[in-house]
Amino acid sequence: MKLLQQVKFLFEITRSHGIVRRYFVVNGFDGALTMLGLIIGFQLSTAADLTVVMNACLGAAIALGVSGVSSAYVSETAERRRALAKLEEAMVTDLQASAHAEAVRWVPMLVALVNGSAPLIISLLILSPLWLAMQGISLPLSPLYLAILVALLLIFLLGVFLGHISGVSWLRSGLQTLVVALVTSLLIYLFAGY
Repeated sequence: MKLLQQVKFLFEITRSHGIVRRYFVVNGFDGALTMLGLIIGFQLSTAADLTVVMNACLGAAIALGVSGVSSAYVSETAERRRALAKLEEAMVTDLQASAHAEAVRWVPMLVALVNGSAPLIISLLILSPLWLAMQGISLPLSPLYLAILVALLLIFLLGVFLGHISGVSWLRSGLQTLVVALVTSLLIYLFAGY
């Protein structure tokens, strides 16, 4: 409990709540669209073994996660150090022992974890029908079609989340993100289907 309060405090003094939400949605959306694209690509190709599909998608999901963690950590660390230096300059004092300096150390790591875990977790959820099929569990649809439906549902839910945050219609926001996913799917079918 104390750790959560400390994290909340560090996010408050750095005003990082919005950054964390944006990173979660942006990278979650990237993960979902990437998995959608890969799965549709495999669906359009000659029948590939589910193990091949799963390994390719897992490779991409892990790469998205590592990219998210490393890129956010590097950029957030630079931004936090810059903000601390400006604050020290404005206050004409050394703040290395302050909560602001602690935020410079911890907030980039926390933001990076969110940034990297969002595409990884969303990708794993999308891949769950493939995993279930590989375990011999009977599914109502082809595992690839089911994975596409899961991807579309998660993309819609990310839009709902954005609508909730911004105070606009959750349905409209969810449908907007779903339209992006459907246009992406259509483009893949048009260009990869030949």
